[in-house]
Amino acid sequence: MTTITTGKRQLARQASALILGTALMSVTAAEAAETSQPYSIPPGSLAGSLNRLAETSGLQLIYDSAIAEGLSSKGLSGNYTPAAALQQLLRNTGLTYRLSENGNVVIERQPLNYRQDPAALPAVKVVGKATYDSTDPYNPDYSLPNASTATKTDTPIMETPFSIQVVSKQVLQDQQVTRLEQALKNVSGVTIFPGNQGFTDSFMMRGFLNDTTYRDGVLLPTILGGGTTKREVANLERVEVLKGPGSILFGRAEPGGIINLVTKQPLSTPYYSMQQQFGSYDFYRTTIDATAPLTDDNTLLYRLNIAYENTGSFRNFVDNERVFVAPVLKWNISEQTQATFEMEYQHFNESPDPGIPPLGNRPANVPIETALHEPLVNKNDGDRVMVGFNWSHQFNDDWKLSHRFTSEFFDFNNRTLFFGAATANGSVSRSFNLAPETESQRYMNTVNLSGKLATGFAQHTLLFGFDHFQEDDKIRGNCCTPAPAFNIFNPVYLSTAPQLNSVDRSNYTQSWYGLYFQDQIELPYGWHLLGGFRYDNAEGENHLLGRVTSKEDRISPRGGVLWQALPWLSLYGSYTENFGPSSTLFRNDNLILPPQSAQQWEAGLKTEFWDGQLRATLAYFELTKQNIRVPGTTPPLFIPRAVGEAESHGIEFEVTGEILPGWNVITAYAYTPYAKITKDNTSNGGPGNTGKRLFLAPEHSGSVWSTYEFQNTAFKGLKFGAGVVGLDQRQGDSANTYQLPGFLTVGLMTSYEMQIGKSKVTTQLNVDNLLNKEYYAGSNSGNFITIGAPRSFMGSIRVEY
Repeated sequence: MTTITTGKRQLARQASALILGTALMSVTAAEAAETSQPYSIPPGSLAGSLNRLAETSGLQLIYDSAIAEGLSSKGLSGNYTPAAALQQLLRNTGLTYRLSENGNVVIERQPLNYRQDPAALPAVKVVGKATYDSTDPYNPDYSLPNASTATKTDTPIMETPFSIQVVSKQVLQDQQVTRLEQALKNVSGVTIFPGNQGFTDSFMMRGFLNDTTYRDGVLLPTILGGGTTKREVANLERVEVLKGPGSILFGRAEPGGIINLVTKQPLSTPYYSMQQQFGSYDFYRTTIDATAPLTDDNTLLYRLNIAYENTGSFRNFVDNERVFVAPVLKWNISEQTQATFEMEYQHFNESPDPGIPPLGNRPANVPIETALHEPLVNKNDGDRVMVGFNWSHQFNDDWKLSHRFTSEFFDFNNRTLFFGAATANGSVSRSFNLAPETESQRYMNTVNLSGKLATGFAQHTLLFGFDHFQEDDKIRGNCCTPAPAFNIFNPVYLSTAPQLNSVDRSNYTQSWYGLYFQDQIELPYGWHLLGGFRYDNAEGENHLLGRVTSKEDRISPRGGVLWQALPWLSLYGSYTENFGPSSTLFRNDNLILPPQSAQQWEAGLKTEFWDGQLRATLAYFELTKQNIRVPGTTPPLFIPRAVGEAESHGIEFEVTGEILPGWNVITAYAYTPYAKITKDNTSNGGPGNTGKRLFLAPEHSGSVWSTYEFQNTAFKGLKFGAGVVGLDQRQGDSANTYQLPGFLTVGLMTSYEMQIGKSKVTTQLNVDNLLNKEYYAGSNSGNFITIGAPRSFMGSIRVEY
């Protein structure tokens, strides 16, 4: 029987060395006799329990997980020998073990009338490393082998000719992530853009603004002319980030990259979790996660995530309250056909925070708590409802059809102020911006047919797709009525709220449909080719003006080649074109911006070490974008205009995974020496901002986060972690009139996991900005500069069973 020393992804390539339905563990006698030791393994999936058994006993195992799929374990608590512990976990599973002649322990399906003496199993030490199911709630991995965002197929990252980073659930837990921006600090080339006064998820990626995200591949755009609220992370399984253009699969996207939020789905193994978090500035947050079968035959499965948050701020007159409920129901109609119904409800009542203005070429030197908004005119409250239905049918082992429909509805009230730069004596001009009646409706349909076929020595993975998206935004309110005089060095606030008339400000529809095709070709000697194209047809209509404001169509190609020279080394190169977001008609004016487009060349290498437990990616890119939408220079609206062309070139480096047992790391670094406006179109034909550096594009940026969990000692369950995040100087606006200084912040964490009965209890403490560094997180390319949070603490207690 062959000793297996490769990972799960290599097992498929060594199928001839496996017995179908058998899990193999290569072992050697480590001790003359077995000794008992304590075990604390909570109920869960059998695969997860076997992995935890290996970790606790010092064993390391590799096995084909097919025979454990869908099986659960009642867990283990108490002192056992390795043999007795293994027998206990396998009880009532239909599986057993035996010791082969060459010293291997074989877990296999139990034959009729088979008997096994547990005393016959000697102490063992397993060669290799266990691979968890990526959806296992107890999965401790930082590095995940596969990602679907780059190709819309479940493709190993080592075989994908694009740069893609995955932030796993364990990273989110270790860092106590409550906002998407906290997760993305682990991704190279991504920095914060404080859009819509800080209450929407917006980022700079490879030097360009990205104010759209995706949920399970479905577009979640920012509302035209306004914002909504930041996305809830309580039901996230992981975050996948594709660097560079993704138009071929996702439609009119920003070229910097695709941020895809992968949500938690129902599991056949019951799992329940409740976490209470509490922290600085009156932060309180409660989350609940529950999943289990509703029927004995696992035909119906459910999952429910709930979150409630109430928090203050280090900034004056800023507080937030959020309620989130996300039920999911999965119906396994047959082995080939599944259907899923899902919903998200989010209520938000929060205070926008525009930050502070620049004074000269630097942020104004005022206390960090100073607010420029009015307490009586500063609110963003409303409701968001998402309803979705998706189904899939597997025709055979090779071909699969899937369909996803998602609808999303917003109804919210937004009241803020605009302000300009500060004068030398501290005075600023301000204007009211009220949108008390804002509605948005989005509808998205995606149909995909994927399949595999062979042509000679080439193995093809084909993808045919169609999608349609429509968004209707309606805003009624009042904008740009001057507010009373204000001085940042001597702030005086209104005692009564102003009464302003409301008018129709926006009634806009944008829609598009797309057709796309992709072929992934696997060739001999480790060569992989990818090619495809997409056709888009898009239209925008302003109902207040009663006319179509934009109508475009375009074909966008992309291609890539990857050579997996060795199982642990891949070299790749790719070219991609991008079709940007819809043209904008701003309010009732006749401003129509031309459609955005982009092109990118990328080359790099990927490596895996220790059977895929540690992965590194090095990428070089050249990205060019045309008709960039940037804020104008005329207050109070700063009506946007189009920059002719801009480019960014740089290198990105990422390392994610386990260095040694218990020692995990995720690190990211981006060097972007060239990020400039190369052509600027101005109304008078002048050079404009040509030659200026792209705003919020640091030359150097990066982060390092590492944790260590003690293994097989008296400190078992104790974990420590630390990390740093740093950026150098950035330009605050497109004209480079002011700069944000660089910064470096330090974070720490510690946690302790213990078994109490059948439950696992984890206590945790995180400290952010340990050195209490004063810094600026970003700007909006106008006069809003966001202040970074001072030293803050976050504690939590999490119970799982």
